[in-house]
Parts: sequence; C-alpha cells; structure tokens
Amino acid sequence: MNALHPARVGRAVRLQLGSVGRGTRLFFRLLWLMVAALRRPSLVRDQVHFLGNHSLAIISVSGLFVGFVLSLQGYYTLQRYGATEALGLLVALSLMRELGPVVTALLFAGRAGTSLTAEIGLMKAGEQLSAMEMMAVDPVRRVLAPRFWAGVIAMPILAAVFSAVGIIGGWLVGVVLIGLDGGAFWSQMQGGVDVWADVGNGIIKSVVFGFAVTFVALLQGFEAHPTPEGVSRATTRTVVVASLSVLALDFVLTAMMFSI
Repeated sequence: MNALHPARVGRAVRLQLGSVGRGTRLFFRLLWLMVAALRRPSLVRDQVHFLGNHSLAIISVSGLFVGFVLSLQGYYTLQRYGATEALGLLVALSLMRELGPVVTALLFAGRAGTSLTAEIGLMKAGEQLSAMEMMAVDPVRRVLAPRFWAGVIAMPILAAVFSAVGIIGGWLVGVVLIGLDGGAFWSQMQGGVDVWADVGNGIIKSVVFGFAVTFVALLQGFEAHPTPEGVSRATTRTVVVASLSVLALDFVLTAMMFSI
C-alpha cells in the first residue's frame, strides 16, 4: 500500500477547511437574516406546516410506542425495589429530559431533514437558485432563511408532542393494562417534575437540535453537486451528519445541565 502523497493530503485538508468556512459563513448569515425571514411570516408559516405538520404522524406514533415500551420496562425494573408508584415520574423524566428531544430530532432529521436537502439540491441542479441570482434575488434570504427558522420553530413543538403522547402511552400501559393506581401515577409525576430543571432543559435541547438538524440539511443541499448522484449523496450525508450531531450535542448539553 503506497503512502499518501503530501500534496493529496494538503488538498484534502484545504477542501475541508474551505467547506467549514463556507458552512460557518452560511450559518451566521442565516442568523443575521432572522428579522428578514420573520418579516414575511407567510413563507415561514408554509414551511412550518411542511416540516412540522407532515412530520406529526411519525412523531406521534413513535412517541406512543416509546411510551409503551418505557412504561413496561420501567414497571418491571421498579417492581424489584417496590417502587412501582413512581412509574409516572420515571416515564415523564425520561421523555422530557432525554428521549423526547433526542428521538424527535433523529426522526426529524430522517423525515424533514432529507426532504429539505433534496428540495434545495434539486433547485440547485435545476439552476433555479442561479436564476434567482440572475434576477437579483438572494436565494439564501428567499429560500434558505424561511426554511431554517421554520425548522427551529417546528422542532420544539414536535418534541413537546412526542413527550405528551409518550406520557399518555405510559399511562395506558401502567394504569389501564397493568393496573397501577392512576392517582399515584399522576401525583408522583406532578410532584417530581420541575418546570425549569426538567421541562426547561428539554426545551433547550430541542431548540438546539432544531438549529443543528435544519442547518445541516440546508447546508448539504446548498453544497450538493448539481447532479442526481450528488443530490442522493447529500441526502445520505444529511441523515448521518445530523444524527451524529444530535447525539454529540446531547452529551454536551446533558453534561452542562447536570453540572450547573
């Protein structure tokens, strides 16, 4: 096996640095265009509907079954210690702190993120973005910014729906199926869940994940090669990069939240 040529290594590093630089510049430009995007609320509203409402079915069904499994597993674990009355608290904390934001972000990356990448990539392959530039229309302001802020808005809402449906699923299994006391299920949850430490941390995570997943999807579509193969590869990279980013950010945010 031949050793890597220094010129090839240098070229690969230069290309990666250039990609990081373009991505950083695009991210800060999208942040700067927040006011401009919100001045045209119809564009953001349409994208929230496209990203959020079309993802609602998979989010709700997934949350329900996650609540089923979490309640069932939690019951058999708590039964060993005679603490089955704390099942509601276990389900609520697990969903609000961790599973709700993380699983929602992974599903959002697979459903909405890929559609964003494919849409932007096809617009680039069809030279629609270039046509906008020829007509003195900024594609970042007109196309990317509304989709970016719509994803940031939709992600916390979907995470809240996931957690709410998951808690209902946990109640169905714990109270209706297994036969635990419903009053204990809800009272333990109400007494043990803190609005700021638990619900607030989950909201912060979901907002950060919304920034990460939506930006990765838009960047991959904007940087995709204008060919069918290039769009296909960009869509695949969106799922991989967004999922790994969510898991890495989850570790960092959890460590920061528990250390405060």
